[in-house]
Amino acid sequence: MLQLSPRFSGLWAIAAMFVALTLLASTAGHSAPIVTTFTTEVPVGELVPGADDYGPVDETIPVVPALRDGETIGYVFLTSDFVETTGYSGKPIHTLVGIDTDAVLTGVRLVKHSEPIVLIGIPDSRIKAVTEGYAGLDLKKEAAAGGSAHDLDIVSGATVTIMVIDDSIVRAGLKVARALGLGGLSGGTAAAGPTKAIDMDKPVEVLDWQTLVGDGSVRRMSLDIGQINEAFARHGDARARKHPEKGAPEDSFIDLYVALVSVPTIGRSLLGEAEYRNLEAWLEEGEQAILVLGRGRYSFKGSGYVRGGIFDRIQLIQGDVSARFFDRQHRRLGTLATDDAPTFSELDIFKIPAGIGFDPAKPFRLQLLAQRPVGAIEKLFLTFDLGYQTPATYLKPIAAQPQPETAPLAQAEASESNELWRRIWVTKRVEVIVLAAMLLVLTGGFFFQMQLTRYERLTFWFRIGYLTVTLFFLGWYANAQLSVVNVLAFFNALVHDFSWSAFLMDPLVFILWFSVAAALLFWGRGAYCGWLCPFGALQELTNRIAKLIRIPQYAVPWGLHERLWPVKYLIFLGLFGMSLYSLELAEHYAEVEPFKTAIILKFMRAWPFVLFAVGILAVGLFVERFYCRYLCPLGAALAIPARLRMFDWLKRYRECGNPCARCANECMVQAIHPEGHINPNECLQCLHCQVLYQHEKKCPVVIAKLAKRRRFEERTGIAKPTAKPAKEAPAAAG
Repeated sequence: MLQLSPRFSGLWAIAAMFVALTLLASTAGHSAPIVTTFTTEVPVGELVPGADDYGPVDETIPVVPALRDGETIGYVFLTSDFVETTGYSGKPIHTLVGIDTDAVLTGVRLVKHSEPIVLIGIPDSRIKAVTEGYAGLDLKKEAAAGGSAHDLDIVSGATVTIMVIDDSIVRAGLKVARALGLGGLSGGTAAAGPTKAIDMDKPVEVLDWQTLVGDGSVRRMSLDIGQINEAFARHGDARARKHPEKGAPEDSFIDLYVALVSVPTIGRSLLGEAEYRNLEAWLEEGEQAILVLGRGRYSFKGSGYVRGGIFDRIQLIQGDVSARFFDRQHRRLGTLATDDAPTFSELDIFKIPAGIGFDPAKPFRLQLLAQRPVGAIEKLFLTFDLGYQTPATYLKPIAAQPQPETAPLAQAEASESNELWRRIWVTKRVEVIVLAAMLLVLTGGFFFQMQLTRYERLTFWFRIGYLTVTLFFLGWYANAQLSVVNVLAFFNALVHDFSWSAFLMDPLVFILWFSVAAALLFWGRGAYCGWLCPFGALQELTNRIAKLIRIPQYAVPWGLHERLWPVKYLIFLGLFGMSLYSLELAEHYAEVEPFKTAIILKFMRAWPFVLFAVGILAVGLFVERFYCRYLCPLGAALAIPARLRMFDWLKRYRECGNPCARCANECMVQAIHPEGHINPNECLQCLHCQVLYQHEKKCPVVIAKLAKRRRFEERTGIAKPTAKPAKEAPAAAG
């Protein structure tokens, strides 16, 4: 029988107040644009030289005037307020930009990012230096050249991060300049009159390859070895000449083709009827798709998408709109349906999301990023553009209504943010479904724990299997590792500028936090720490292997063990206090968590971080879950609200602890006190004590009851039904 915890009634008011504060923060969170969060951190003179104060936020668009003696001499804006700035981390890269009245950037500061890629041996200062180099960029020239009038300064190892920063600075800057009419640029009003759209009702013709290439349905860019060597020779870096691409000048470097296969005739001709139907089923309303074909020695895909999920060598650009492609927006094509087509080594379909402002009737370009190694880890980069225009024969005129200039910009700002997190959820729908199934299975296991733990071997393998899925799927595949940084960021958002959309950007982390919040009220912190934490799973599985190969296990003396418990709480309180002063500083010292190194970056990091993580795992081979017991600030952060736990699920006998101490001796984290009671702050809900609770060969109380029953049966001759004895587990289970 479940019992209501006696402390619950006294703490329910605290929980209600916490929920009320959260709801209050969420309703008040959109009172100001995000830019105002960061203007307090950067003096205006660093962004617009000569300015001495910030003015009030513009009423129509989220820009802040830069004032000198009360006069506006420029403006400051945050790229994330205008364009998508999501990188490898799935979180926005925030960049503050200053711009003068002539549409020239006057200062750029990278103010916040969560990019793990820049931590792999790359100083953060180097990324910031590249960002600050955009000061002086003339947006009038960028507008004339479609955003490609400048050289892209890529940092090796941070390709996607730099591309995101570059793209967001240029395109957000163009939006601001046009909205404010800076430097003669203006978006104007959308002219009333005919525009064009794809004619989906046009009769479909199945055309051959030569016809498709001839009428522009398929566009080509070909680069040979001589051209690529000449382009890098003009790069300006002497190292480019010293490392030429080997081969004859006429040899092919890359032969690249692109086609808009969401146009029915083009799609059916290139893909075939069956594959085109699959494409139609894959695309949602408003989405388009391009087919990219490549051959030659250079791959337009590379291998970066395998590690980071982003195709970092190509991006689609159309005016102020750009799209980078993620692995969930990608499908491979086996072969072309046209018999007269050349042979290609790469045939890939990429989905263009709805809501980004892409118009399939207007010209766009596919930008290819070519790289050249010039050292052990150093590379140089150049971009090449493959232009595309949908042939007029596939288009039809439509009437367009005039639109005011400023209203759509303000509306687009909110809709782009909403569209972004929705698109992310759609692209991660498989991971979301798997995680939901994991949570459902775990919840069922907890609710029916007495039935599950009746069978020791089943419980053992259920736990091993679940932890394996947690490590490999949640951790190394989906990177859904919660961190104390999430806790600190949440409280910081409550104080400053709460926004649900920021937390919705990572679906798995959001779902995990929601489930953890619910689990804290039912089971305490053990539901997450004991079952859903990838690093915890890594510790336990490596310790199981250690036991299997007979590495000795050490039990920490109770007196020392009890005094080491508070260490993780001190670490958490220190980080929490630090976050009140500076969240960035707290995030830096939160590296006391080895999660980023071991799970997110899979040990691909500078050696001090790897040494720290491996050292913790090495200690855990001898002392099970050492880090969870004594050092984890996340565990401490979860243990504090877990005091609101509503139920006591784990069953105990009066004899537990006096005289029997078997459960205490076998508890993997020593969460059971010598007198027999379980410390809920330290318990990981592994359920081993519940296996022992009803074990007919291990629990003295059960053994005594069975002995008494047998004597009764012998004396009376009446046999009572007994529960099926629990089977012995493998040696590693102990």
